[in-house]
Amino acid sequence: MSPGGGFSYLARAIDYVFEHAAGLEVCTDGYSLWGSSAGARMAANLAGYGTAAFGGAARPSAGTVVMAYTGHSDTDGDVPPTFAVVGSNDGIASPAIMAARIRRLERAGVQTEFRRYPGLGHGFGLGTGTVAQGWVDAAMDFWEAQRGQR
Repeated sequence: MSPGGGFSYLARAIDYVFEHAAGLEVCTDGYSLWGSSAGARMAANLAGYGTAAFGGAARPSAGTVVMAYTGHSDTDGDVPPTFAVVGSNDGIASPAIMAARIRRLERAGVQTEFRRYPGLGHGFGLGTGTVAQGWVDAAMDFWEAQRGQR
């Protein structure tokens, strides 16, 4: 992977959090990376290939990646447990591509959870007021279940 663009910015942001964890009062153990649409692609790449691949310092891998409505299909690298959500009517991020990626990860032994929400298109955010309401809580539960497993 070549460093550049948003990927290198995310790698530097992760560096910042690690360097300032005490002052920020955060624990970096088993951290998760979350993203939606193109941001999910960035989160998955940083989680799978590591920050050093994108110009950051060598940091521990993310414990979990949470991906919302993305067409990201790469399963190379050291992919952490993955939680993914998409709307069944997403015309930008194909639910079939997301489902196929999750199946490949499962066959590779990666812990996954996949949720496809009926009737939703691209960009349902937190899901408030939709059939996806509560997906963030489910993703948090998934992440918590993975902590310390890698």
